[in-house]
Amino acid sequence: LQDEEMRKDYDYMLDHPEEYYRHYYHYYSRRLAPKVDVRIVILVTVCAISVFQFFSWWSSYNEAINYLSTVPKYRIQATEIARKQGLLNKTKEKGKNRRSKEEIREEEEEIIKDIIKNKIDIKGGYQKPKIYDILLFQILLAPFYLCKYIVWYCWWIYCFTIRGQEYGVEEKLYIIRRYMKMSQSQFDSLEDHQKDIFLERQLWIRENYEVYKREQEEELKKKMAMDPRWKRYRRWMKNEGPGRLTFIDD
Repeated sequence: LQDEEMRKDYDYMLDHPEEYYRHYYHYYSRRLAPKVDVRIVILVTVCAISVFQFFSWWSSYNEAINYLSTVPKYRIQATEIARKQGLLNKTKEKGKNRRSKEEIREEEEEIIKDIIKNKIDIKGGYQKPKIYDILLFQILLAPFYLCKYIVWYCWWIYCFTIRGQEYGVEEKLYIIRRYMKMSQSQFDSLEDHQKDIFLERQLWIRENYEVYKREQEEELKKKMAMDPRWKRYRRWMKNEGPGRLTFIDD
């Protein structure tokens, strides 16, 4: 009875002995309740999620590198760079140190992949993972990011609302990205020529963006109308789609 809560339950039992099942419930619920600190459970869960995130991103990044190494455009460029740097010549050895063709091919493949990793900037969901992007560091750095956002927002209001300065390229792209409701990684994965089109059409102006959005929707409708798969799907929905009851004798 050293525990205060258990002492209260005991006193309540003495005052209300007729509540037999209630006393048993409170007794076993306290005896069988886990004694682990909730903060430790949350910390372990966050760490486990962070580890899974990091290795999952590394797996996606390696998949992207493996794919790019099979694309002729990037493979030829990486091979030329390796030859100029004399990396491929080192794989051909003679005498006792001579290796099998399979070993040489594997080493050349690793050299090409390393060059692709160093020369190509992969953006979007397959970019090289950074430890500061995992959940654990995002939680720890949340106050810093919040302060940074407040400072940036005050700077934006001061420069473009109060002083009326013209938007720079980065500011224009930021407004366009917000209109498109895309994350930073999604927007970064777009080709540079697409961003140039956005700037040429002045999509940071709301009216211009609305016109562009309607054009894209109309173009998508035309593609879907001409796509044979969508034609089959619409025909199936019309004739045999869900909600249609048929009574056919076997």
